[in-house]
Amino acid sequence: MTGETWQAVCDLDDLEVDRGVAALVHGQAVALFRTARDDLFAIGNQDPFHRASMLARGIVGRKGRIDFVASPLHRRSFDLATGLCLEDPGVQVTTYDVRVTEGVVQVGARRERAPSVRRLRRTRKVVPPRRPELSRWPPLLRRAR
Repeated sequence: MTGETWQAVCDLDDLEVDRGVAALVHGQAVALFRTARDDLFAIGNQDPFHRASMLARGIVGRKGRIDFVASPLHRRSFDLATGLCLEDPGVQVTTYDVRVTEGVVQVGARRERAPSVRRLRRTRKVVPPRRPELSRWPPLLRRAR
């Protein structure tokens, strides 16, 4: 398949928001997703952990700036833009180019795999709650004069 080959899949209006649809594109099972922000994503439909073609039935969500789909089998999440697993960045699903031309969704060539890079999570500094000093416990009582 050349990089210029695009296959028409469906009308844009046929895709429900935050739902997946499976389609056969260039002989491969592909899952199409339309998010609430009207972004379109196309990823491979096969869950790499279970080898089952079920990602189109997954739960679409958002963590921060990342749109993801959670596999319906064991809820492992995959970034819709890169295909990387959010729980295990060493695992990735295939991603495809997607575009809309005159209201028709078209899926193009398979994208090159992103390098397997561990994401650095920024942790919030947790401030412990204020407690009275235990060295002054019980508190000294003042005598009334």
